[in-house]
Amino acid sequence: MSEKSMLERMSSGEWYGEKPDAELGEAFWRGKDLAWEFNQTRPSNRIRGREILHELLGRLGDGSNILAPLYVDYGANVLLGDRCFINHDAYFMDCAPISIGDDAFIGPHFKAYTAQHPLDAEERNSRIERALPITVGDSCWFGGNVTVLGGVTIGDGCVIGANSLVTKDIPAGSLAMGSPAQPIRKIGEKDRVGLKELFGLE
Repeated sequence: MSEKSMLERMSSGEWYGEKPDAELGEAFWRGKDLAWEFNQTRPSNRIRGREILHELLGRLGDGSNILAPLYVDYGANVLLGDRCFINHDAYFMDCAPISIGDDAFIGPHFKAYTAQHPLDAEERNSRIERALPITVGDSCWFGGNVTVLGGVTIGDGCVIGANSLVTKDIPAGSLAMGSPAQPIRKIGEKDRVGLKELFGLE
């Protein structure tokens, strides 16, 4: 058996949970309490909201914004890049790291599930589990009600259609959708609508 703590084993993708663990329980309830505090904060009190998020999350990037309610298992394994926007009712089951790059747009009811339980019923009933990380690149957009499972990597510049279930890696620059989500095509020049010209942007 690994010499790592239960919390370290969980966060690194090893099987864990064969016995109660005080450190793991403390980290779990810390995350739940801070998320509850964030959710009870007036939305207009953005300064206090950001203070709580900085304490809760492993990383809150510059210019990133999250709308309540927000749900986590631990919070410390959520790593959010710069200039991200996360809409209402996101749940990060962050038993393993959930890393999201810069400039992510995430629609309401987003779910990221890292936990993995044994398929065999007897083994599953032992309450031993493991967690696999989720990695999202820069400049990705998720429509409403998207679910991403553990072990998945989504490349830079992807768009994931609403109501999709992402069970496998999505290559960079892809439009993907469905349950399970499949890459439909690459996003390219034909998808530009001329916003820079329309608004005189540099």
